[in-house]
Amino acid sequence: MARSSKTRAASDPLLSETLRKCRGAFLCLGLFSMAINLLMLASPLYMLQVYDRVLSSGSTETLLMLTLILALALLTMAMLDTLRSALALRMGAWLNETLGPEFLGISLQAKLAGRPGGGQAFRDLSQVQAFMATQGMTAFFDFPWTPFFIAIIWLLHPLLGMISLAAALLLLALSYGNEIATRGLLKAANSSQIAGTSLAEATIGNAEVVRTMGMTGALMAQWKGRNRITQKNLLRASERGGYFTGGAKFLRYFAQSAMLGAGAWLVIRGESTPGSMIAGSILLSRALAPVDMAMSVWKNFSGARLAYGRLRDLVDDFPREPKRMPLPAPKGGLQVKKLTVVGPNGPLLARVNFDIAPGEVVAVIGPSAAGKSTLCRAIVGLAKPASGTVSLDGVRIDHWEPEDLGPHIGYLPQEVGLFVGTVQQNIARMTDGPAARVVAAAEKARAHEMIAQLPHGYDTELGERGAGLSGGQRQRIGLARAVFGNPALIVLDEPNANLDQSGEAALSAAILDLKKAGASLLIVGHRPSTLAQSDKVLLLQGGKVQAFGPRQEVLARMRDAKEAEKVAGGTPPAVSAEASAIGRRGEAGRELETREPSR
Repeated sequence: MARSSKTRAASDPLLSETLRKCRGAFLCLGLFSMAINLLMLASPLYMLQVYDRVLSSGSTETLLMLTLILALALLTMAMLDTLRSALALRMGAWLNETLGPEFLGISLQAKLAGRPGGGQAFRDLSQVQAFMATQGMTAFFDFPWTPFFIAIIWLLHPLLGMISLAAALLLLALSYGNEIATRGLLKAANSSQIAGTSLAEATIGNAEVVRTMGMTGALMAQWKGRNRITQKNLLRASERGGYFTGGAKFLRYFAQSAMLGAGAWLVIRGESTPGSMIAGSILLSRALAPVDMAMSVWKNFSGARLAYGRLRDLVDDFPREPKRMPLPAPKGGLQVKKLTVVGPNGPLLARVNFDIAPGEVVAVIGPSAAGKSTLCRAIVGLAKPASGTVSLDGVRIDHWEPEDLGPHIGYLPQEVGLFVGTVQQNIARMTDGPAARVVAAAEKARAHEMIAQLPHGYDTELGERGAGLSGGQRQRIGLARAVFGNPALIVLDEPNANLDQSGEAALSAAILDLKKAGASLLIVGHRPSTLAQSDKVLLLQGGKVQAFGPRQEVLARMRDAKEAEKVAGGTPPAVSAEASAIGRRGEAGRELETREPSR
């Protein structure tokens, strides 16, 4: 995405503010680099004095004193270099620790928006940190001192200075050529590697489906194709970089030899001294070292730069949500007005209107792709409306701070997402919730006896996504998590999809208890047991409300629609296909109505 640097600076305060806090550390790195490079002069000065003065005077005292001064200078330089490396390591760790939680939140936003590669931000952050921990970053602090060393060589003799300047310029040209030759290949390799990693993660995450349905070969072939592109581009980039690196190595060694040769020629002509010849060679080695180091770590630098660019784009696309004023705890009254949600292929919900009073149960029914799950996600704040509002007690849910609103909402999605940890932690929403509240939630969800039968009860360790539990067990633990803390609004999307008859009876009893406790419930489901617990029924088709009202009235309209269909030989436009399905279960529905008194 093409944006000017000015626009980026204004749109990514997270990264710019974090880097601004590192100014002190960068200043220290610069000061350490200055001291290290100045102390680097100790070796050439030592050689200069030994060859030009000590050898001619034969003074062992002078030699001893010069050697002690050199040792002290080199020891100080080594200590400063160690401190500089430690500072760079700590700065990288601090960046990871500071930005990690921020990018976790941003990655959650990206995942909810349908952006693939949710974990890529952390890999990018680790790549930036890894580059800061290597000698690559310190080479950029040493690079500005190259002209300083060349100037000192020039003072020894202009010819030596010209040789060092020419070598430095040629090395810079090779570095720039290396960048031009490998930039596109490294970028393409990086993109295909990300795609391959995402495919591998999706394959591993759906291991059961992949293995059972014989999809391993097809997915492996796709991964091999992407990996082949990655390796091909990396190989070509490495080969091209190798040419430039080899040329740079030849140039550096030849320049040092040329410096010694030119120095010897000047000594023969009486225009220089042996000390100047040796000192010039040492200074040239130091002057070219940062350029040589930069070329050797260029691939790491390029990867870190691309990673930082992706992090910046992610921050631009998903800026941090502003802090909101704390609001009083909701009582559970839900109002949905003209709610419209648009997906990639068109509207998912269109001008949906209904409300739920505290203590009411609304059953949402409709055919597949009617928008039921989208409605649940919009109510709990996961799907952003294109227009319309969702309010709790008259306050729009987007006016709440998500962390403040979360404890007042219970949500059970179709795919129950349990985490690695104990059953207790999962029910307590991964907090250190009191054991009494955890047990109360499990009892309210009628899951206490089931949990007690697990190997270690509430302390049973669960695997990823609740591995080790059956579908019904995961669903009942998910229901216990949804009712933990007595939330005012509870949204259940197909809560009985994996339940047997006893589990469904337990769910019905749990819904009745929650209703008596004053919670408002929205339940997606088609089974008669779900409808029997509801006060109102919301019928959706094609993202639109076809009927909403008291349960008996809506079911009666649906039965009348079924009779009208038989007479007319088709389904009236205003009645959904769900009417046919409910009509086929008409006897069960009428039996439930006779058993369940009107509310």
